Amino acid sequence: MTKRDGERVREAEASERTCIVTRRRDAPEGMIRFVRAPDGVLTPDIRSRLPGRGAWVTARADVVAEALKKRAFARQLKAEVSASPSLPADVDRLLEADCLQSLAMANKAGAVVAGFGKVCEALEKGVVAAVLEARDGSAEGRRKLAQAARRAATARGVGERVTETISLFDSLQLDLALGRTNVIHAALAPGGPTQAFLARCRRLAAYRGESAAADAQNHDSERTDEFGPLKDATEQAQPEDRKLDE
Repeated sequence: MTKRDGERVREAEASERTCIVTRRRDAPEGMIRFVRAPDGVLTPDIRSRLPGRGAWVTARADVVAEALKKRAFARQLKAEVSASPSLPADVDRLLEADCLQSLAMANKAGAVVAGFGKVCEALEKGVVAAVLEARDGSAEGRRKLAQAARRAATARGVGERVTETISLFDSLQLDLALGRTNVIHAALAPGGPTQAFLARCRRLAAYRGESAAADAQNHDSERTDEFGPLKDATEQAQPEDRKLDE
């Protein structure tokens, strides 16, 4: 090992943090930082920018829940803290919002195209770093887009290399982030804004214990939120998918 290599190793080790639950060390990107607000409320600091003493937890919902159960935050912060029982879900929402904000920024930078036809065209040109599919889109739409990606890859002489596909968000969430309606498919061009978005998506997926490209069938179509039962997602998306496929 050269002197420079040794310096890099020491720098990496110095930047690592220790999880207050597992006691494992990891880079900050793989963890969630928590701080105690002036009013004593435990606050997730997902961008690691808030002042004060921090408590680091492996970025997984089950580990955050365990830290809450074991009162590990108070011990690490050396002060009583008020923590909501919904803390793991609160962190999930913050990570999700961070992803969608990053997507909006990528869109403003001109890195995003939406619509089945435009996505296929971008795939044919080889200017796609990742594909977005609405989690509530139809299976038929996903199948056709996967076929288009394989055909485009084969035509460019890169075999059937699979383009990274993100399926973490519902159509409504994509609509709001991209400022348009009925977004089922979108594509992101290579570049810094896209890489920033993908890094956040991987973090969210890891927190949920799933793949960033998790199949929509893994999500219960009868799941509920604070507004009551959600309609069958596939039934909602199919008309839009058919329109885009024409």
